[in-house]
Amino acid sequence: MTWLDRQSFLGAKSDARLDAATVGLVGLGGGNSHVAQQLAHVGIGGFVLLDDDIITLTNLNRLVGGTRDDVKAERPKVEIAGRVIRAVNPNARIVLRQAKWQEAGELLRGCDIIVGGLDHIGSKDELEAFCRRFMIPYIDMGMDVTLLHESGESLVSGQVILSTPGEPCLRCLQLVTDERLKAEAQRYGAAGSRPQVVWPNGALASTAVGLVVQLITPWMHDPPRSAYFAYDANLGTITPSDRLARRLGRPCPHYPAKTVGDPMFDVRRYLERIERLPPSEPAAQPRPQPVASRWSIRAVAAWLRKMAWF
Repeated sequence: MTWLDRQSFLGAKSDARLDAATVGLVGLGGGNSHVAQQLAHVGIGGFVLLDDDIITLTNLNRLVGGTRDDVKAERPKVEIAGRVIRAVNPNARIVLRQAKWQEAGELLRGCDIIVGGLDHIGSKDELEAFCRRFMIPYIDMGMDVTLLHESGESLVSGQVILSTPGEPCLRCLQLVTDERLKAEAQRYGAAGSRPQVVWPNGALASTAVGLVVQLITPWMHDPPRSAYFAYDANLGTITPSDRLARRLGRPCPHYPAKTVGDPMFDVRRYLERIERLPPSEPAAQPRPQPVASRWSIRAVAAWLRKMAWF
């Protein structure tokens, strides 16, 4: 009996597929701290963890694995996430970097899937553009709290969106708009931070992890290429958004098919670089063959060769 026997319903060789997969987690605060823990439990073998921040006292209400000792030590969030993963799977392959993802984007290029736990609309827009460029499925999570001044009640909501090349993007689904970007820019530098609590983050993270597992394993014969789940914490519901239903079957005007891919990216050199990472960078385990899915980096390489880009 193995530690993953109870999820054998995910399909033949699902354990091997999960172990071979590499998932990038950008932002290791509230939501992605849950995602890191859950992905470790389901058997994901490779992780790329990026966040430039350290844990603070106000993070303890939502950051899975964070402790008061971590606060005193001013421990980076990526180190806490790495510790949580290794506590479940000591053999996990982990590359972590305390940096903004834009400063370490090369580490994300070979990921099979990237999950974003970013607060700002502009950052979501940038990360999705990166994922589209390198043909990587992107899962975005976000939550918001709206105070109704008349009643004093707070409305807690959120969303989980799966964005893949050729399908509706965050702009198509109106999560990213010029108006929201402008409003965010006007608030830049303002004091205060966005409200966050642990249980909405957990609900959103579990939904995101479910999408990751659907994409990697043969659990579902026809996994979704696009998804938009809307979360209402006041009602306790997670439902498919009609925004996606209105966009399905229509081409994405923001990322035309001809603009996908990077002619300067050679997946073979990427694999060589990852395998040569020094022992000081926590990735010491040898990398297995990438997951055999439609979005694996092997598939991307084949697609690029077909386009005669290398």
